[in-house]
Amino acid sequence: MWIEPLELKSANGTQFVLAAPNFFSRKRVLDQYGATIEAGLQKLTGKSTRLIVEITNGARRKRSTSPERIQLKIPKIQVRPHSGRTLRREFTFDQFVVGSNNDFAYSASLSLASRKLGQQNSLFLLSRTGMGKSHLSQAIGHHILAEHPSDQVYYITAEDFTNEMIDAFRHDCVNAFKNKYRTGCDVLLLEDVHYLSGKERTQIELALTLDSLLESGKKIIFSSCNLPADIPKLNDKLRSRLSSSLISEIDPPGFGTRVRILRKKAQIYGEIVSDDVLQYLAGELTDDVRQLESGLVGITAKSSLLGVPIDLDLAGSVVKNIVRTKKNITIEVIKKLICKEYKVSVSDVMSKSRRQCFVKPRQVAIYLSRKYTDSPLQAIGKSFKRYHATALHSINAVEREMKLKGATSRQVEYLSKKLEAGQF
Repeated sequence: MWIEPLELKSANGTQFVLAAPNFFSRKRVLDQYGATIEAGLQKLTGKSTRLIVEITNGARRKRSTSPERIQLKIPKIQVRPHSGRTLRREFTFDQFVVGSNNDFAYSASLSLASRKLGQQNSLFLLSRTGMGKSHLSQAIGHHILAEHPSDQVYYITAEDFTNEMIDAFRHDCVNAFKNKYRTGCDVLLLEDVHYLSGKERTQIELALTLDSLLESGKKIIFSSCNLPADIPKLNDKLRSRLSSSLISEIDPPGFGTRVRILRKKAQIYGEIVSDDVLQYLAGELTDDVRQLESGLVGITAKSSLLGVPIDLDLAGSVVKNIVRTKKNITIEVIKKLICKEYKVSVSDVMSKSRRQCFVKPRQVAIYLSRKYTDSPLQAIGKSFKRYHATALHSINAVEREMKLKGATSRQVEYLSKKLEAGQF
């Protein structure tokens, strides 16, 4: 629509003048495609070139009568996959800070994106929330779209896939749904596969889709907080498909890596932050990358709003509102807070009762125990007289409701503030 009406008006080797039909067309071409066209011209001529777009009545939209007319792909400007969610612009390989905690996952991701993993076409990125698995997954998508613009890259969550499948059944368009993924997809980026727990029909459809993609040599990148073997209520076929991937775990970053992450983020934000402040933040904010980013955003925002310099005093005032005193927050403390706020007893929370008035507090307590303590899943489950699979189910249930921004989300936020403020 924008490129076809253009005409070459003149060219002298270093300057190319194009004719556009009107001001709006000229502005659109220069803003959206000018740099790409100029780079292409420089590559062809081997010289530094200048692109000029003029408005002339001579430029007319030409319509081809050939049935074989196609729209050419414009390289290296694709930031949205052909289906699913938008890739975040900053989630690229060059923006990812590599350390000893994630070097294998980074190398595996880059190798898969660069098609250097041989016959291995599937990757399973494993980490708890906020460690960078989404960044690596989307970086693969960006890299493939930059190198192979015609590839069909789908970036979705397991929840998206489930909802799309349900919608296809409701509207009698199952075949279109199947064809979309089995024949129209070259790269599938599937996030949060642990949400498939208990969704039998979705698991069957996904397993068949994965079989089709793998047989065709397509690439699949999974991400999850849990190993395939630890995801409850997962059928054997799908578990086998997930387990056959190259499993790459991302651990929490060490101090040195945290400093480099903060330095990189500060550079991206265009902020000048001293090494003393960066090292202080890295020493205090040890949970995950999101917490580090929250601290950096907090100090830069407070500095800007109050008109004060970014120093250790300012950093300390921000950090105290973020850091959780983990040694004081235990599973027993969480139980007592939950019982107080929901007006239930500890025995009710520990009981086998399936009444909603007991189930909800129990699930929230397990979720907060996972969030605020270092206890492994098995220990959390045992403290509530539950198997670790049941504990995982509770955590997933609360996370799903948190996304809806409803009553449960507000309750969890309220309880989190209580814990972080030491009001227990």
